[in-house]
Amino acid sequence: MKVRRAGRAGTHAGTMPRTISTRPTAEAALRALRKLADPARAKHALRFFRTGKGEYGEGDQFLGITVPDVRRVAKVFGELDAKGVRSLLHSPWHEARLLALVIMVEAFRRGDEAERRRWAALYLKERAWVNNWDLVDVSAATLLGAWIVEHGGARDRAVLEKLVRSKNLWDRRIAVVATFAMIRAGDVEPTMRLSRQVLGDKHDLMHKASGWMLREAGKRDLAALRTFLRAHAHEMPRTMLRYAIERMTPGERAKWMQSTGGKRPAGKRAAP
Repeated sequence: MKVRRAGRAGTHAGTMPRTISTRPTAEAALRALRKLADPARAKHALRFFRTGKGEYGEGDQFLGITVPDVRRVAKVFGELDAKGVRSLLHSPWHEARLLALVIMVEAFRRGDEAERRRWAALYLKERAWVNNWDLVDVSAATLLGAWIVEHGGARDRAVLEKLVRSKNLWDRRIAVVATFAMIRAGDVEPTMRLSRQVLGDKHDLMHKASGWMLREAGKRDLAALRTFLRAHAHEMPRTMLRYAIERMTPGERAKWMQSTGGKRPAGKRAAP
C-alpha cells in the first residue's frame, strides 16, 4: 500500500506493504513511520506542540508525519500485541506514541470484554506516556470513558475523580475528555461535575477541554448546560465559557459572555 507523505511538492511518497506476512512488531512499525518522516513538518510541530523549555510539551520529538498517515500505518500494524504497543508508547517520538494509541483504540473497539478490559487497564497503567493534548484527545474517551460507560462501577468512576485532582495536566485532561463517552451515552452529569472541579485550573488546555466537553453536553441537554452556566458563568475562565457556548445563538452567546468575570489563564496561550 502506498502512503502519500504530506509536505513540500516534489517529496517522494513513502511505501508500506498492504499486509505483513509475519507477526507485526514495534520495530517494523517504527521503520514504517520513519519512511514517512518530513523534517520541515517536524520543525513546525516543535513549535505547534510547545516543546520549548518550560512549555507543556518540553522535550518532545517529532518525525513530522500527518495524522492520516499515522492512521494508515495503524491499519497495517493493527494486530500488534500489547508488548509491541507498549514499546511504541514508550518511544521518544510523538508519532510513535500516537500510533500506539490509535492501535489501542481500534483493538478496544473490536475486542471482546476481556480484551477491552486489558486495553483499558494498560491505558491507565501507561498514561504517563499520553503526554500531549492530541494524544489525550484521540484516546481518553474510548480507552477510559467507554470502558466506564459499559462496565464501570463506583470504583471505576472514582478514577475520574482521582485524575481530575492530579497535579499532572495530562491526567486532568484525560479525566475531562473521558466524559465524552458518557455524553454520547446520554449522561452529561459527569461532565458537569468535573467541569466544576477545574474552574480554578490555571492551564488554558484545561479551560479548552472543559469548554469543549460542556459544548458537547449542551448538544445533548441544553437545559443542563444553561443551568451550569447560570451557576458558574461568572467564575468561568473566558476561554472555557467561549468554547461552551459556541453552538448557541449570537444573542445568547453575547448574554453569557457579559456575565463572565473575564478570568484568563496565567502564562502563554496553549494549543487546542
